[in-house]
Amino acid sequence: MVRTARPRPRDETLDAFYHGRFFVRQKRSGYRFSVDAPLLASFIRTEPEDELLELGTGCGIIPLLLSNRPFRRITALEVQRSLASLAGRNVILNRLQGRVRVVRGDLRAFQPRKKYDVVFSNPPYLKSSGGTLSPSAEKSVAKHELRCDIFDVMDATRRLLKKEGRGYFIFPERRRPDFRRALRQSGLQLKRLRPVRSRGGQPACLFLAEVGWGAARERVLRPLVLYGRGGGYTAEARRIFAGGHHA
Repeated sequence: MVRTARPRPRDETLDAFYHGRFFVRQKRSGYRFSVDAPLLASFIRTEPEDELLELGTGCGIIPLLLSNRPFRRITALEVQRSLASLAGRNVILNRLQGRVRVVRGDLRAFQPRKKYDVVFSNPPYLKSSGGTLSPSAEKSVAKHELRCDIFDVMDATRRLLKKEGRGYFIFPERRRPDFRRALRQSGLQLKRLRPVRSRGGQPACLFLAEVGWGAARERVLRPLVLYGRGGGYTAEARRIFAGGHHA
């Protein structure tokens, strides 16, 4: 089903997700989301009256993935003009204008007149001093800590999260020590952590984290395993990629 008569630019693709329940435009050669977006979306817990804030929306993929869940509104913040425009068009394409609002801005300077029930982010995770930058500036800013780092993300969460609110993040496992330091610096507490493994018996490659205010016992959940022995997705991974939730 085509949802818009406007011709698609040649540098973009149009992809269907969750069995055709929504569509997303992405750049062919710029930033494209990967498996971490649906993993984070499935980990986020929402309530019907929740106001959500995303720190760095990219093409707007996670708000689209959350669109079949209960919430009042998502504010999707994006620093890059090209991606903010793309995210806005994806919102219109999926007729979500009443529930998702894209705002172009820097999370370090964003100062709304309210705080949010849920703050979430799939932020840049490569250190600016590590790895090779992409020829695409858009992709480099999305994946490398050029415009913000893990401490900026947690500081923004500290400023913008309600006292009873929840924060959700996904990071590579190798960034866990930095995440812990940033969390301590912000004053937030880790509530739940779930390791993500490519295959059973292997070390974790990613981790999902839920944070909040106040003292609480930290829960480490059983690992999420993506691939089974035959090389295909596990039953839980298939459920997540079809739009389901996990622990």
